[in-house]
Parts: sequence; C-alpha cells; structure tokens
Amino acid sequence: MPAGTLYRGREGMWSWVAHRVTGVLIFFFLFAHVLDTALVRVSPESYDTVIATYKTWYVNLMEYGLTAAILFHALNGLRVVAVDFWSKGPKFQKQMLWTVVGVWVVLMAGAFYPILEHTLLSWFGK
Repeated sequence: MPAGTLYRGREGMWSWVAHRVTGVLIFFFLFAHVLDTALVRVSPESYDTVIATYKTWYVNLMEYGLTAAILFHALNGLRVVAVDFWSKGPKFQKQMLWTVVGVWVVLMAGAFYPILEHTLLSWFGK
C-alpha cells in the first residue's frame, strides 16, 4: 500500500486526528485512575474525598465523554486494521469510516441514559 493511502482525503485526516486525540485522552484517564487507586494506600481520607467527587454531575458527563472516546477509538481501530490487512480495505476506507461513525452514534445514543441517569434524575427529578 502506498504511503498516505490510509489517510487520504479530508475524512481520513480527521479520523487520524480523532484516533490520536482519543488515544491520548484514554491514556490520561488510565494514568489518573492508577494515581487515584494508589491514593488509598497513602491516605484513605484523601481517597474517599476523590471518590466523592466522582459522584458529581460534571464527572458523570466526563464519564460519558470517556465512553465516547473509548468506543470511537476501538471502532476506528478495527477500521484501521481492516484497511491494513484486507486487500480491498483502502478502496472502502471512506465507507468504513462512515460506518464507524454511524455505529458510534447509535451506540452512544443507547448509552446516553444508562450512563447519565444519575445526573438527569438529579437535574430533572423523577
């Protein structure tokens, strides 16, 4: 496959950017998760304070964003594998990208209420 085939065109460039951005976001989440988990051994009181902040509405919105990042990164990663290892992958990369986006939107719509239920109930009541 010639160099630059995978990310030819505007859509390819944005999928490349989104894949890198979501990868970095996931990395920083994992780093923060390791640190907050390690905090329990250093100061259980501080750990309890950190965990209490995780039950706030703005952290719940960030959880939804994290889910969006992980899901897009995973689906786009499968697309990249298909482009790399399927002989017809480069030919269909644009269609696969729009399929990834469509599947991602449907799954994120389905995850909206289950993830944000606590925040929505606290904002709008039952």
